[in-house]
Amino acid sequence: MKDYIKIDEWRIIEEGFDPHLNKVSESIFSLGNGRMGQRANFEEQYSGPSLQGNYVAGVYYPDKTRVGWWKNGYPDYFAKVLNAANWIGIGVEIDGTEIDLAKLPVEDFRRELNMREGYLLRTCTVVLEEGRKLKIEAKRFCSIVDDEVGAIRYAITPLGFSGKATLTPYIDFDVKNQDANYDEKFWEEVSREMEDEAAYVTARTRKTGFDVCTGMTFALTQAGTPVTPRTIPIESEKYTAHIFTVSILDGEETVLTKFAANISSENHDRSLLQDVCQRAVQQARAKGFDKMVEEQAAAWAAKWAESDIIIEGDVAAQQAIRFNIFQLNQTYTGEDPRLNIGPKGFTGEKYGGSTYWDTEAYCLPFYLATADPQVGRNLLLYRYKQLGKAIENAQKLGFTDGAALYPMVTMNGEECHNEWEITFEEVHRNGAIAHAIYDYVRYTGDESYLADYGVDVLVAISRFWAQRVNFSEEKGQYVMLGVTGPNEYENNINNNWYTSTIALWTLNYTLEVLAKIKAENPARYAVLDMELGLEEGREFGTWRAIIDNMFLPEDPKRGIKLQQEGYLDKEQILVKDLPASERPLNQKWSWDRILRSCFIKQADVLQGMFLLEDQFDLDTIRRNFEFYEPRTVHESSLSPCVHAVLAARLGMEEKAYEMYLRTARLDLDDYNNDTEDGCHTTSMAGTWMAVVQGFGGMRVRDGQLHFRPMLPAKWSGFSFRIRFRGAVVKVHVGRNGVQIEADKPLTVFVNDEAVAVGQTPVTELVG
Repeated sequence: MKDYIKIDEWRIIEEGFDPHLNKVSESIFSLGNGRMGQRANFEEQYSGPSLQGNYVAGVYYPDKTRVGWWKNGYPDYFAKVLNAANWIGIGVEIDGTEIDLAKLPVEDFRRELNMREGYLLRTCTVVLEEGRKLKIEAKRFCSIVDDEVGAIRYAITPLGFSGKATLTPYIDFDVKNQDANYDEKFWEEVSREMEDEAAYVTARTRKTGFDVCTGMTFALTQAGTPVTPRTIPIESEKYTAHIFTVSILDGEETVLTKFAANISSENHDRSLLQDVCQRAVQQARAKGFDKMVEEQAAAWAAKWAESDIIIEGDVAAQQAIRFNIFQLNQTYTGEDPRLNIGPKGFTGEKYGGSTYWDTEAYCLPFYLATADPQVGRNLLLYRYKQLGKAIENAQKLGFTDGAALYPMVTMNGEECHNEWEITFEEVHRNGAIAHAIYDYVRYTGDESYLADYGVDVLVAISRFWAQRVNFSEEKGQYVMLGVTGPNEYENNINNNWYTSTIALWTLNYTLEVLAKIKAENPARYAVLDMELGLEEGREFGTWRAIIDNMFLPEDPKRGIKLQQEGYLDKEQILVKDLPASERPLNQKWSWDRILRSCFIKQADVLQGMFLLEDQFDLDTIRRNFEFYEPRTVHESSLSPCVHAVLAARLGMEEKAYEMYLRTARLDLDDYNNDTEDGCHTTSMAGTWMAVVQGFGGMRVRDGQLHFRPMLPAKWSGFSFRIRFRGAVVKVHVGRNGVQIEADKPLTVFVNDEAVAVGQTPVTELVG
């Protein structure tokens, strides 16, 4: 755990420069706008540890899967989120000395991510020879108003001397990924062009053929007065720049303002990319940096009005929740149904792919409650449109008759994850996708989605589950063999309770949906019957037989569900008895040792009880929580939030608060020693759930909102705002009770008591 980020309600602040923490900070201070993103790399040269990262949404490369022994069914490639052009770069030399923060002494270093207004500000003083100093102030943002544009205000001020500054704003497409096989590069130049105070490079990805034109223009002022420097164009393969030298005076500020754009063939005709890029950067320049900053602040104010959570009396908790919400809003806007939410968002390369099951299990609730309903619908449509590929994925593994296995990792619907124990065995992802359909309909009331789209997905997933189980003559029940649950610290196990339970739930829900459509919309059912080849006798009968006769491992003595068959054969040691020096396990222990231990990356059983809470009484949840939580190391970023929600439901305030901080400050404090690879973007939605579903106790039952609030002892109050079926509901939990306000008449339930809330500004107070 690292503790160097200063506590502030609206800002993430780093004071003092430690090169050993730089890659962590590059992740934490990342910027994005849903269409593009940029790690917090320095504009000037930096030769120290760094992960250069600029990402363009939807652009990827199918890198060859690397495995020791190839097995039938392996995906042909591992999709990499590509590092694209360095658009922020500005070379700086002062009297012939290159400014490199890895080589020159740095004083008064400060980095600030302003979450309220959506920009990154960095200031520092670089010590040159003979005691001369150069003050640097760099402010930048990725515009959420003009979402293909970024802007930088880069200012230098000599302190105690006058001299010459050589500045080189550039575009560099000669980049590579940190995780590239054999340091392979993925971009090939298509064209480049230089103009007065502007430059462009268009490059194409190998294999996939995505074209991106990245361009820039710039302006210079000195002492507030515009200056037109005499520039020299520089060109080389995949690189364009302008270089110029100006006199700088002691105490006088020289400002280079740089406007850049990333224009992708995903969104524009490839033959027009440079024209579009030219217009984008020139329009940004005409608008001006200050105007763009104003627009950025206004756009972020609107986002915060929809999604902010206010925590009173605990600044660390307040900073953490806003950081998580900020990153979620930077990553996904819902405006393009072709896009999804990668596990690192725009903050790093690790894991590749544009979506995991994280989207459905963790992210969907956030967007359902804080954005227009179409945003959540787009997340589901993303999967619906890839149903054909999911069926192909299942066929590659030997499944038939329209069975679908959605990929663990994907860009276009094809599986592109290259670890066998996950690609072949972590099939529970199908259940999360099915549950997301239920969650969306339950929350929005959009029943039409089921008949038009959702049922096709549910049937295909159910057909997979029906083929994935087999009947055990030994047990006289159906079993599911050779799987990996969410707890990836156990592989190739039999009868994982969570996987089997979510499979049974899916089969049952699919049958319910089909029966409902048949009763209420027989014409649509007739079409489905023809298109999907439904067999109510044989097929539905098989599904019901599995539902009624599935083996689910339990320990009746302890009254718990078992992670998997044989879990209690493991030596039972508690996490509290592990030396701190041996954690995180995935960085200190061999994989063999991890697999043989009882330690849990994230608790499968508790995941099931979190998603399917209404199927279990509180005593059952409590027994399982009290057994599994002490054995869980929470080395999955998706783990603590589930524990926080369940602990709150069980009235375990201290544990709920502990787990909230663990998930909310996972990246800010680098709990798992891996933030340098990028932030855990999808788990950030779990932080929102920890507050709203955990401490707020928000649930939807029978089409109505329920709240069961809990106020942590360290908080004097908290409030959040959610959308629900056309209403905007504001909830404040304080020491004197719960205030609920809505902009239309609505009945909600607080601690199972019905409460009528009226139109704004009417507020009801309940104890």
